[in-house]
Amino acid sequence: MANHAAPSSNLDQENSIEEEFDLIYGSESGWVEARTSCDHLGSLSADLTHIPTPDTPCNRCQHPSENWLCLSCKEVLCSRFVNKHMLQHYQQTGHSVALSFSDLSVWCFSCDSYLDAQVILQLRPVHEIAYILKFGEAPPSRTIQDPSMGNNKAEGSSSGN
Repeated sequence: MANHAAPSSNLDQENSIEEEFDLIYGSESGWVEARTSCDHLGSLSADLTHIPTPDTPCNRCQHPSENWLCLSCKEVLCSRFVNKHMLQHYQQTGHSVALSFSDLSVWCFSCDSYLDAQVILQLRPVHEIAYILKFGEAPPSRTIQDPSMGNNKAEGSSSGN
């Protein structure tokens, strides 16, 4: 008896391409593109220059790591991989934006996306302060492409003298 394979359908090919794309660019690859804008920054605390240190435990369960800083009320709560206290805080308060003390990433729960804290001006100061508190030094300058000049320059550096 001959073994006849069924011809693959276009749907199977589309699913295969989609799965390959997800593996390369999706969450399984570990690489996610952060948003460079967010409509939920209006609720940020007016004072993000005074924040708790990155070793602050969760305010609810005292878990020592995987904690996030709410950028609206500055409460420190654990991640969804521990006891989900920051996620619950968002669901109860609507405070959308939080900074991870683990990797200093910024997440918007409303956008369901990471935010680029070095590009979004309202987030840059709190990211820099958290970096200094965690590592004891200022973060490295990020090199950006200046399309008008056609060369790279360090962000924040001034041109001229």
